[in-house]
Amino acid sequence: MLTPDQERLIAATAPVVAEHLDAITQRFYPLMFSRYPEVKPLFNETHQRDGGQPRALAGAVLAYVQLRQDPQQARGAMGTIVGKHVALGIQPDQYPIVGECLMAAIGEVLGEAVTPAVAAAWSALYEELAGLLIELEDRRYREFEARPGGWRGTRRFRIADIRRESAVIRSFVLEPEDGGPVADHTPGQFIGVRLTLDGEPVYRHYSLSDVPNGRSYRISIKREPEGRASRHFHDAMSIGDTLELLPPAGELTLQGDDEPLLLASGGVGQTPLLPMARHALAAGRRVIYLHAALDAEHHAFRDEVAALAAEHPEQLRTVSVHERGAEADHIGRIDRELLARLLPEGARCYFVGPQGFMTAVDRALAALGVPDERRHYEHFGPSRPLDAA
Repeated sequence: MLTPDQERLIAATAPVVAEHLDAITQRFYPLMFSRYPEVKPLFNETHQRDGGQPRALAGAVLAYVQLRQDPQQARGAMGTIVGKHVALGIQPDQYPIVGECLMAAIGEVLGEAVTPAVAAAWSALYEELAGLLIELEDRRYREFEARPGGWRGTRRFRIADIRRESAVIRSFVLEPEDGGPVADHTPGQFIGVRLTLDGEPVYRHYSLSDVPNGRSYRISIKREPEGRASRHFHDAMSIGDTLELLPPAGELTLQGDDEPLLLASGGVGQTPLLPMARHALAAGRRVIYLHAALDAEHHAFRDEVAALAAEHPEQLRTVSVHERGAEADHIGRIDRELLARLLPEGARCYFVGPQGFMTAVDRALAALGVPDERRHYEHFGPSRPLDAA
């Protein structure tokens, strides 16, 4: 617990730290990787290069400083971070590494302004945040381990089937190597994957693209030209190959009771929304399922969605949007005019896709009067504001 003097120091210096937080986090990661190279595989190199990971860390620190006086609100705000950490298998002994390097980065950037008292106050604040995250993560680990078919740490799975979904997306059906049952997940969640590439561990998160069945998980992966893990899945992995999975996690899950839903996806953003649609339809909810792709060749799960519409003709309306070609319901992009025609009254809206796609959909829905609490989205990488460049 911070002392009263430390509380005053945090309040006094928080604006200065916030002003320089981008520089601090940009310095933090290279420093940590040089001191502790063993933690580098836990971080996606692409998100380091594009600044996504540093911005996410900066946002998390600022959010905690602003919310820590309300413990319940602070716990809620940490949900996304906890989910990402659980799907990476983050352990308590890794937090001191982050704390040490974060304080060193603060010292390097702010220089003489970081007096011993200021350093002690920010160290105490970090220890408080770390303690909260460790508590919440341990609760998630224990809860999942206690489920039928659950586990703690990693569990080895084999690829039971591979399906081509589009020109750039393939689905991989994963069954446990030990032959045991598989714990249920909540539709919309993702799962942590641990690969070994060139003798080094590589961690990624992939959305679970089907509803729970107790026997297997399905992930559907877009081949990214510069994606080390996605290229390995597409180019090198075959039926029978094995990999390790960590527990499912994620906060993008269905809320509410019987409101109609608008589910809008762009590209591979369809992967969490498809199982959410199945789950909602099974519960009797009305669903508008809107998917945007470059063209017919890049439109994944087309037959699967058509079959779902045939099963639920009164509940499900599907709308396809292509930027080119003539094989979609709408040619162009998802915009305010299209959303206005489709949006049910009182709908709860979920949308996932590239950053620009989500920003455009969010702004359009806001302009159409959909309140913040009914607009839900998730980034496939580190979280960031939707209007971020």
